[in-house]
Amino acid sequence: MSEALASNHCIVIGASHAGSQLAVHLRKSGWTGKITLIGDEPQLPYHRPPLSKAVMSGEKSAEQILLRPEQMYQAQNIDLRLNTRVAAILPQEKRVQLTTGESLAYDKLALCTGARPIHLPLGDGLDGVCYLRTLADVEAIRARLDQVADVVVIGAGYIGLEAAAVLRKLGKQVTVLERESRVLKRVTGEQMSDFFARLHEQHGVQLRCNAEVVAINGRGQVDSVSCADGRTIKAQMVIVGVGVVPETSLAESAELRIENGIYVDEHSRTSDPDIFAAGDCTSHPSELYQRRVRLESVQNANDQSRVAAANICGGTEVYHVTPWFWSDQYDVKLQSVGLCHGYDEVQTDGAPDTAVEEGMVVKYYREGKLIAADCINRARDFMAIKKEMV
Repeated sequence: MSEALASNHCIVIGASHAGSQLAVHLRKSGWTGKITLIGDEPQLPYHRPPLSKAVMSGEKSAEQILLRPEQMYQAQNIDLRLNTRVAAILPQEKRVQLTTGESLAYDKLALCTGARPIHLPLGDGLDGVCYLRTLADVEAIRARLDQVADVVVIGAGYIGLEAAAVLRKLGKQVTVLERESRVLKRVTGEQMSDFFARLHEQHGVQLRCNAEVVAINGRGQVDSVSCADGRTIKAQMVIVGVGVVPETSLAESAELRIENGIYVDEHSRTSDPDIFAAGDCTSHPSELYQRRVRLESVQNANDQSRVAAANICGGTEVYHVTPWFWSDQYDVKLQSVGLCHGYDEVQTDGAPDTAVEEGMVVKYYREGKLIAADCINRARDFMAIKKEMV
C-alpha cells in the first residue's frame, strides 16, 4: 500500500469472528491508515462455538473464549468501539451514521454483520423463553438453570442438539422438537441423522420429529409447549434454535445487492466497489459447487475476512476454499467437509452401532464426484478428505 493511503480510514462493522479477523488482517496486509472496529455487544470479540457447549455447561468463562485480549487491539492501533450500533450507511457520502448521532467518514468499509436467530412468533414476554446466539443469551440461560427441571429445545440443528447434550449432562429432562422428518436434515444425510437421533435417545433425550409447535404457554413464566398433534410438553425453559437469517438490514438500506445475504464477488467485494463483506451475512460464488453459497461457519468467517482484508489493501485474492464445520455432542466429535446438498451416492466406512468407539465416515457423491463427507471421531480421515477436496 502506498504512503499516500496512510491517512485512509477503514471501518469494520461487526466485531465477531469475521470482523475481528478482518481488522487484524488489514494490518498484516499493509493497511497503515486508521481502522475502526464497531461491535454492538459490550464484550470484546469472542468465540461463538463454545457458547452452546463449554460456556453453557460452565466449563469456560466469558474471559476464556475471547478471540484476542484487549491489548492486542491497542497494539495494532485498532479503534475498538463496543456496545455501539450503526444507524445507517451513506455510500454516496462515504459515511457511517451511529445511533448516537455521531458520523464517521470512511475510505473503505467492511460489513461483518453476521446473522440473527429466526424468532418464533410464540411465547413473547414469557420468562424462560430463550434464544442462543450471544454470550448474553447463554448467561441468561445459565442464570435460570438452578430453577429448571424440564427443558424443551425447539429445533434439531447443530445448536439445538449441542444444547440438548449439555443440558442432559447437567441433569435436566430434555425434549427436542423438530418440525422436519429427521434431525440435522438441512446439513447432513439420513445415516448421520439416524446416528445422532439414536445418540440423543440413548442419553435420555426425548426426541420428536414431525413436531409442529403451535404455542408456548404460561402466565409470566413459561410452563409448557403445545404441538399441532395435540401433545403438550411441560417446560420451565424453552430454548429456540430454528436457524438464523443473514443480517442485511444496513446493506439493504445502503442499496447494496442482496441475494441470500449480502452479495459479494470472488474478491469479497459488494456491489459498491469501496464496500466489502465477510462471514455469515454474505453469499459468494463457489467454484467447487458452481453456484452461490452462504455459509454459517467460523471457517468461512476467518478465511473470507482474510481475503477481504487483502483486497481492501489493493490485492486481487480470490476466495476459493472448501467449507468445513464441526460439532461436539457428548463423547462424539462430528467433523464435516463440503456441502452434501444434491448428493446421489453415499459410501460409508464404519457402522453406526460402533461409531462412538471406532468412528465412522460417510462420503457424499454427485455424478461420481466427491462433494462432502461427515466424520464421526475420525480426525485423521477428516484431514485427509479435506486435502483431497481442495
